[in-house]
Formats: sequence, C-alpha cells, structure tokens
Amino acid sequence: MPVVEFPFTAVVGQASLKKALLLNVINPRIGGVLISGPRGSAKSTLARALAALLPESDKGGKSPFVTLPLGASEDRLTGSLDLQKVLSEREATFHEGLLAKAHGGVLYVDEVNLLADTLVDLLLDVAASGVNIVERDGISHSHAARFSLIGTMNPDEGELRPQLLDRFGLCLEQPASMSIEERIAIVQQRDAFDRDPESFIADYAAEQVALRERIERARHALATVTAPAWVYAHIARRCEESGVEGLRADVTWHRAAQAHAVWRGGDTISQEDVDTVEPWVLAHRRTREEATPPSTPPSSPPPSSTPNEKPSGGQSSADRRSDEQGQWGAMPPLAQNMLDGQPLDLPALRLPTPTNRPAAKQPLSLGGTRKGGELGQGRANAALTSRPDWFSTLIANRGQWPWRQLRYRKARAGQPVLHLVLLDTSGSTLGKRLLGQAKGWVDNLTRQAYVAREQMAVLGFGNDAVTPLLTRQRAPKSLEATLNSADGGGGTPLRKAVAQAGRLIRQWQRREPGLHIRTYLITDGRTRESVSDLPKLGDCVVMDTEHSFVKRGQAARLAQQLGALYWTLPTQESA
Repeated sequence: MPVVEFPFTAVVGQASLKKALLLNVINPRIGGVLISGPRGSAKSTLARALAALLPESDKGGKSPFVTLPLGASEDRLTGSLDLQKVLSEREATFHEGLLAKAHGGVLYVDEVNLLADTLVDLLLDVAASGVNIVERDGISHSHAARFSLIGTMNPDEGELRPQLLDRFGLCLEQPASMSIEERIAIVQQRDAFDRDPESFIADYAAEQVALRERIERARHALATVTAPAWVYAHIARRCEESGVEGLRADVTWHRAAQAHAVWRGGDTISQEDVDTVEPWVLAHRRTREEATPPSTPPSSPPPSSTPNEKPSGGQSSADRRSDEQGQWGAMPPLAQNMLDGQPLDLPALRLPTPTNRPAAKQPLSLGGTRKGGELGQGRANAALTSRPDWFSTLIANRGQWPWRQLRYRKARAGQPVLHLVLLDTSGSTLGKRLLGQAKGWVDNLTRQAYVAREQMAVLGFGNDAVTPLLTRQRAPKSLEATLNSADGGGGTPLRKAVAQAGRLIRQWQRREPGLHIRTYLITDGRTRESVSDLPKLGDCVVMDTEHSFVKRGQAARLAQQLGALYWTLPTQESA
C-alpha cells in the first residue's frame, strides 16, 4: 500500500528548514541539504513531504524521490546483473539501481551518518562525476546519475565523514528545544492527521497547489537573476574569513542566493538573499570561529590577585601547578609544536584469525618505510569469500549448463582498519617537550596510515575538556598543522576521554561490523582518575610518555585497568 506522507505546508514552524529545502527544488544545482538535529524534530517528515512538491521531470511525471536504506547492498545502489536474461538470451543486462532511479530528482538518506563506508565511497564517486559506472569482468555499463542529496542525522549518534559532508550544498542544525505553543500545535496537527489522513490532506490541498505554482514560477525565472559585482566580492571575503577549503562554498552560496532572490520575487541578488543563506552554506565548512568581542572592555584591569593568594578551596595556584599527579588546572593553554617522531615497533593488531590462514606474527612497524597495507596488517590478502559471484561464474562457463566451475566473490580490500588516538594535552605534558614528541609520533602514524589507505581519528584531552582534533576519515598525508594547533595545559580529563572513545567505538562498529579499531592512549599517566569501571577499548595500546628519574607507573596502571598493551614511548633524549 502507498505510504501517505504528511503535507509539507502542514508542518508547524521550521521556517528555515522549509526554505532551504524549497531553494534546492528551485535550483537542484545547490547540491542538497543536510539536516542535523535531535530525535523527533520533524527532520524526516519534512524531507519526505518534499516529494509532493517536486516539479515534472523531463520524461514526464513527477521528478523521482528515492530513499536509500542504510542496509542497502552495493548492487542495490549501483545496479545489478539480470541473471535470467544472461541465462536465457546470453545478453548482459543490468537492472537499474537507486542511483539511476534518483536521476533528475532527490536521493534521500535517513541517518546518513550511519551509512556504511562502502556506500559512502560510491556516493562520493557518483556525486563528483554525475555518472554511475558499473564494471564487472570486462563488461561495463554507465548511466547519468545527477540528483540532489538530502540527508538527516542525529549528531549524538556519530559524525559524518568530511568528504560526504562537503557534498551537501546546505546544512541546517535543528534546535534541541521549542516553545510550549509549538509543542501543542505539533501534537494537535499530528493527532488530526492520524485520525483521518485523507481529510487532513484535503484541507491543505489548496496550500500545496499554491506552493507548487510558486516553485514553478521561481524555476522559470531563475535564469534571469543578475548579481551585482559586490555579491562576488562579499562571498569571497566571507569564505576566506571563515577558512573554508576550496571553492565549493563560493559557488553554492551564489546559487543559493540566486534561488532565494527568485523565491521572494526579485530579479537581482540583494543583501537579504546573501545574508539569509550564509549560515546554511558555512555551517559545515567553517574552520575558523567568528570573532567575538571581549566580555569586558580592554581597558578593564584583570581581577586583583597575588602569586601566593589562595582561592576559596585553600590551595594556591602554585600548589596546583606542583601537584604531583599533574592536575594543572591553573596553567593557561600553551603552544608546543611537533617534533620529529621516532621509529617504533609495536605488536601486531589483535585481529580475529581466520581458520584458513595463520595468525600474523610480524610486528607493527611505525616510522619505517614499508609500503602498502603492512602498517595495520588488518587488510587481508586478496582472499575469496564464501559468497558466490554469479556474474563471474556465468562468464567463466560461457553460459553452458551445468556449470563446470563456480566462482566466488573476492574480499573488497581486507578488513578495514581505523586508528583512534587519544592524545594527552594536559599541562604536565609540556615539560621536556613531551607533548611535541607525542605529536611527532602521531604524525608518523598518520603518514603511514595514509600509505596503507587506513583511517584515522584523533581526540585531544586537556584543559579539562575533550577536543576532536581529527574526525574519522581516511588518513591524510600529514597532521602537522592540526597537531600544532592543539595547545597544552590544564587538567587531565582522562575518564571523559576514555568514555567518549568507548561511545565512538561502539557507534562505528555498529555501523560497520567488520571495522577493526586500534586505540592509542598517549599519556604520562599523571592523574588520580581510575578507568577500571569503564568499558574496555578493545585493541588498545597505552603509550607512556612519562620521562623522569623516578617514574610513578600510572600509565602502566591505566593499561592494566583497560586490558591494554603497555608501551613506553621513547623520547628524543632516550632515542
């Protein structure tokens, strides 16, 4: 039975989100919308309601609105071989996948941040070229696949890969709360819809028709919109100030401003158009925070204090800095640049060993020059799976029956590996440039993960906070600039960092069960906190950066509590 969707015009509030979605209908070249917000904030309702407002397609009928399920296979997304025709007619014929069906319309992904990485890679390739190419055993099939990508996500359930994030033209973050009046109106609307959907839809039919007609007029007028010279200069300057990478933001901003101009009935881009779409264009691309005025005038003197003055707790700041456990809460953040990392050998990743091949016995070399997938040793050799490859089987037997040989699918690229680094940036790591040396080792790991085409994520913990330094992504060539931007100082929120790492690991492994995650906890252990009651981090190595004449052995204690391997990180003085 067809699903009856809630009318777009009946959704209470959400004015910004409605407008952003409509601008993409007016100009699909904007690139789609990413909707980020908590559960129950009408993200999916509005996205699906947009289907009724899509214009007529070139082939006749409504433009397609296609939903990509999280559990979809690669063949379901890209297209699959028609086995029946190969057997009966000996012709290679492909069934259309979701990418072909979405051409000229909208591809919608609910909980897009939970989409498997294999599907994300395919989406990135097609979104960049506008063409889907399916190649199997010498037979190739291609078709156009241009569509607007609409995604919804709950940020509490994990981050979205940066490569896919940038593919969304606009990004809107839904507020976590709403007024009492809005809550009452939403419940009343939903109750009326559930009681009698047909009558409810009929009540809003006139508004829906009027909205479609307005969209159609705007689409036809889009080509007539002009842009004064100041618009280009303003967009370029704001993108530069926000530190966006590349020029996709500039182009998207201009297209969105054009669509907004025709939406309000204008023929020239105005300041209103530019300002309205700015936060939606820059929300997911900004790398520099907006400058905020100081809370007190610059001429105001700092609060009076003396070096030996004690706070209400009875402990002086000097006493806190000399705390033997390293809780340097009074120390302001200080910069410490990366030093060159030292070569280091670690045990191999603790991977589950398949029954058909021996366990890996070679050590993991960090800082060497080996190439390929040897860094993580988690990428299996080109092994065969237990899943038959029907297409290869048909080709190998040249259509003869019964088959003389059966072919099996090859593993895509072995078991994917993700290196999750927890880097201690507290004040106690600033002495003897331990933080700079640890940064050098992390950069060394990153460079080799890049060669092995593995993934990286880095969390810094210090200043009583946990800060994502690198969200999960394929390892870059170097992290030097990112690591150098991480200042050291403050206390050591170790429990908070381990707990957050545990949540991330569970999220990632739920989304991709075959993913192997190795966690590196790099710390001097100078904290009183215990992590014995926290969930274990799986394949984990505690890297001890403590370098003093008398060692306290706290990092070894942490390794025991986490069930992790313990390793001493060599310093430049000891190397």
